[in-house]
Amino acid sequence: MNIKRSIVTRVRVAFLAICLFAFAIIYKVGYIQFKDGDKWKELAQEKRFHYQPIFATRGNIYSNDERIMATSLPFYRVAFDPTISKDEVFRDGIDSLALQLSRFYGDRSADYYKRKIKNARLSKRKYVRINNRLINYQEKKAMAKWPIFRAGKNKGGVIFEKLDRRFLPFGSLAKRTIGFLNEDKKGAGLEFSFNRHLAGKDGEALYERMAGGNKPIYDGTEVKPLPGFDIRTTIDINLQDVAESALYKALTLNDAAHGCVILMEVSTGEIKAIANLGKAGPGVYVEDYNYAVGNQGRTEPGSTFKLASMMALLEDSDMKLTDTIDTGNGSMRIGGAVKTDTHGNGKITLQQVFEKSSNVGIAKLIQEHFGNDPQKYVDYLFKFGLHQPLGFQMNGEAVPYIKTPKDRSWSRPSLSTMAIGYELKISPLQTLAFYNAVANNGVKVQPIIVKEIKRADQVLEKFEAKVLNPKICSDETLAELKLMMEGVVEKGTAKNLKSKDYKVAGKTGTARKVIKGQYTKKYSTSFVGYFPADRPKYSCIVIIDSPNRNAQYGGDVAAPVFRELADKAYAQDLAIHAPMVRRPANVAPKLPSLHAGNQEELTLLCNKLGVSAHPVNPEEDWIRVDTQKHSVAMKPVPVKEGRVPDVKDMTLKDALYLLENQGLKVRASGLGRVKAQSVPAGVPVRKGMWITITLERNGTTTKPIAGDTVLAIARAY
Repeated sequence: MNIKRSIVTRVRVAFLAICLFAFAIIYKVGYIQFKDGDKWKELAQEKRFHYQPIFATRGNIYSNDERIMATSLPFYRVAFDPTISKDEVFRDGIDSLALQLSRFYGDRSADYYKRKIKNARLSKRKYVRINNRLINYQEKKAMAKWPIFRAGKNKGGVIFEKLDRRFLPFGSLAKRTIGFLNEDKKGAGLEFSFNRHLAGKDGEALYERMAGGNKPIYDGTEVKPLPGFDIRTTIDINLQDVAESALYKALTLNDAAHGCVILMEVSTGEIKAIANLGKAGPGVYVEDYNYAVGNQGRTEPGSTFKLASMMALLEDSDMKLTDTIDTGNGSMRIGGAVKTDTHGNGKITLQQVFEKSSNVGIAKLIQEHFGNDPQKYVDYLFKFGLHQPLGFQMNGEAVPYIKTPKDRSWSRPSLSTMAIGYELKISPLQTLAFYNAVANNGVKVQPIIVKEIKRADQVLEKFEAKVLNPKICSDETLAELKLMMEGVVEKGTAKNLKSKDYKVAGKTGTARKVIKGQYTKKYSTSFVGYFPADRPKYSCIVIIDSPNRNAQYGGDVAAPVFRELADKAYAQDLAIHAPMVRRPANVAPKLPSLHAGNQEELTLLCNKLGVSAHPVNPEEDWIRVDTQKHSVAMKPVPVKEGRVPDVKDMTLKDALYLLENQGLKVRASGLGRVKAQSVPAGVPVRKGMWITITLERNGTTTKPIAGDTVLAIARAY
């Protein structure tokens, strides 16, 4: 009996506890719903709506003659608010819309798109991403005319989210120099180094969080983004093309690990071409790293450093090029270290020591003159600025390493070893700047690769090369150094560079590679110099690292690349040959020279210039201009989906935009505006169709030179 009463009591207590807990839950729900309801509704509203950035369009990157090297093209992602349209509009258009979407994207059936949209409408979802594939501007215009969509954003619910994609019209040409910027704001090249100019200023807009994505809310509070500035580089596209092709050919011929080329204008410091290629597989080379500037390219230079040793020797002594030194059988020992030549030269002059690139000769000269005070030799290297970075415009410049007697690794052989380009490290760009100073009559200038920051035609900032050292050495030393470098090409280790058209001065280099702390039989081959030697216009350096075929010396491996690029530069620069005949200035026309293009842009230009412009149809995007006596008439240029557009008289950028958006593959030849197209306007576009457009400037066709100006323009996606 007592057990039964105990059980009943426990059940009653448990039941009472459950009831109390249930009442507590009901009370809490009511409290939250009625007492704190406003607070939680306000919090939910704050979480539901938020501001997010609208990214600005990045600025363009131009070559020295203002050809586009990198630009941003607009693409769109299609989304939809199926709850906006009225019942009858939705009912009448959903079948046709689903069929259009199925045909356009080609990935799902019409029933799939119909179910997806109807289900979203029934569940009152205000944001549905139709497809992740991006569409171009012409596709967007066509899609805006489809059922339901044609009612627009506010009545039809279609949402076109604009996204910019970076496009390189010249493909991989100068790709590593142009560089990149990833989502984490990390990158390389000009895109990274000049990001604060190119990026512009992002705007912002109110977005509503929804299943499937964020829907923009255009309530008037949105801030429009400001597009980025353009940058104009010093790069010559034609010379860049030759530099890359010559380097690629040398790398594949010698099965080398990597290489780089830099071509610079002597007096201005402007870099006209810079190419970097690394091995990605058998016979395959890509621009994987900036070996010309960065840390991976900072190596022991070898014999090209002998110019600095000879400069220090001539500055600190009264020696002449006709003085002699005995190199014996081509071998010498200093403090247990052995210096060797490829063969014995016996007693030779200082001129011949440099021409033959004698390790023994240079090592003995420096050891005999600076052996009692090696710091004095190092001080000369510091005076020449070889221990400091150049302050180059692009991020990632390597810091040179010049050993001093205070370093713990300094030993008795260090002085003679440094004299021939070992136990120190310097980048190709820093080596070139030093040689360029000799060509520039002793004035050491800072290399530059960007000339201007621009907004349209307005120059916002201009860059000129800084003078790093107004006089690197005496005029007497300069004259002797120039003779030595000319002798290297005339009768020394680079005789294969000798040309009947112009003189070259320079120095070959062959440096043994250090792998795992040991010198190996792998070499870094190089040639650095300038041309024409009697009136220097360009300086150039070529590095070919670890050639694996029979050729192992700078004169055999690197010098041919120098020759090919020098021939091209000399051929196209008429100022080197003879002064150009001055032409009388043309009388400026009363009206601007307008032809064809985007109506909004040309109208804005006319307004800025105060020219009366009369559009025939203000709704048209593309027009052709008829210049009249005191005004211009704008006639529409119809662009039909699936048909070849008429791009005559348009700029290359506008022509590329229209043709690429129709799915055409484009080849362009010449400079200026389009004067002819190989496929007539109105012809139906077939898949994979190519079209060639010919451009002219001032009524004269620019003749292509050995294919350098003929471009194969790939699609951006």
